Amino acid sequence: MTAPRTGARLLVDALKVHDVDTAFCVPGESYLAVLDALYDAREAIRLVVCRQDGGASYMAEAYGKVTGQPGVCFVTRGPGATNASIGLHTAAQDSTPMVLFVGQVGGGFVEREAFQEIDYRRMFGGMVKWVASIDRAERVPEFVSHAFHLAMSGRPGPVVLALPEDMLRSKASAADTRRYDVVQASPSASDMERLRALVQAAERPLMILGGTVWTREACADIERFAISAGLPVACGFRHQDLFDNRHDLYAGDAGIGINPELAQAIRDADVLLAVGERLGEMTTSGYTLIESPCPKQVLIHVHSGAEELGRVYQGELLVNSGMPQFAAAARALRIDGGRWSAWRKRLRDNYLKWQEPQPNPGPVQMAEIALWLRERLPADSIITNGAGNFSGWMQRYHRYTGLRTQVAPYSGSMGYGVPAGIAAKLAHPGRVVLAVAGDGDFLMNGQELATAVQYGAAVIFMVVNNGMYGTIRMHQEREYPGRIHGTALSNPDFAALARAYGAHGETVEETAQFAPAFERSLAAGKPALVEVRIDPQAISTTTTLDAIRARAQKGA
Repeated sequence: MTAPRTGARLLVDALKVHDVDTAFCVPGESYLAVLDALYDAREAIRLVVCRQDGGASYMAEAYGKVTGQPGVCFVTRGPGATNASIGLHTAAQDSTPMVLFVGQVGGGFVEREAFQEIDYRRMFGGMVKWVASIDRAERVPEFVSHAFHLAMSGRPGPVVLALPEDMLRSKASAADTRRYDVVQASPSASDMERLRALVQAAERPLMILGGTVWTREACADIERFAISAGLPVACGFRHQDLFDNRHDLYAGDAGIGINPELAQAIRDADVLLAVGERLGEMTTSGYTLIESPCPKQVLIHVHSGAEELGRVYQGELLVNSGMPQFAAAARALRIDGGRWSAWRKRLRDNYLKWQEPQPNPGPVQMAEIALWLRERLPADSIITNGAGNFSGWMQRYHRYTGLRTQVAPYSGSMGYGVPAGIAAKLAHPGRVVLAVAGDGDFLMNGQELATAVQYGAAVIFMVVNNGMYGTIRMHQEREYPGRIHGTALSNPDFAALARAYGAHGETVEETAQFAPAFERSLAAGKPALVEVRIDPQAISTTTTLDAIRARAQKGA
């Protein structure tokens, strides 16, 4: 019989069982007992205290992305939980393993609309893989084990556990569990033989990689498969780091602002092998590159979540498998890719042409900055970003070298890049981390600069400032040309703001100023912010606001 422990102690001991080394939080009185238990575990579990619950949940989600382990976050009841929901939504859409622990009112107050009380089952039920309340201390190890298993298995995602105050203080005798296991399906031999036959019969095959549950070994195996078969490879939206972009087989990314030549190649392909990619709205350009429900292309769809297979598209072959399991099996296939060598070269040439720098209005040329960063940054650098047109330049011109060098939200969530950058730097302190944000995007979680300074996370934050919510302004010009309302922003001096937090600050107003400003920031040895002031007309990598307005007015 084990000695009695409080629910809070059982919880923290369970985190250690599951190899949790970092947790993000905003403290709250509803889980004070957990904070006290974490005090005794402070050598094993680093507690990162954030400035807003949304920033904390973003950090946990990003930590899950860059480590491949569940990100852990603690928030208080009511307002803490509602703020943290943005990280849960991102984890759900991005298929990121994450466990959110939320304080809850004691059992004697439930269903009275007590102070900050929320029914989390109803609140989060449609957003996460599982939500539960641990009402009895002796069941803490069981619930936590189930949460970690579920977060990591099949299609990964977020789990929520509510922690009633009285449960955390009560004592119980309960044995610890073992560490969670990752449960993933494997492809059958018949599936792999059919896949081989379908690809071998192709004339214009294309493999599209995406999703999560990838490992470095799986990426290496899928690269060996692609090389052996001579398969051209594209990556889905926000997953450009699954295949070395420098490789001759890489054809570009399928997502927002897709290369028109790649979009046409996806339509023209006779066999599409989608591995790990859900084939969602962003990757398929609003479900137009692949017709639903019956694609014109022969579709082979491999995914870790059985519920995703056949959800939108009826494939010729649907394979439920984890990525390591599938990639290992694919590596052993023997396919002769000589028939499509010209097709393969065409796709690579189109990608290289797409990467040729295009000028934009104003003294700051964003393509030149992106290309300079591509040459200057170490190969293992991590680049994070939130949502906005500003991200288009790195998406188009940067070449991601390998797994977990790109950390960005598939969910298109603003405010993500700053906390994600901090989480990435805490996970990998020896690697350069560049967090790219727009001006509107940055100020949604810019206060987490204080967290970066407090924990010595020497992220370089690049703020692309055009004085507006640029993406919305772009859509506004397309739909209601000239009727500008609700998208203009009045911004602070971002470099001065960074210095006020104790970070290094730089301002760039022309292209030639960027390289020395970046080098000074890198040498500062602490968090640094480089504000890049661009012409508002430079709305994307391909067009200007005036051109969008003119086309819209002509079309009207």
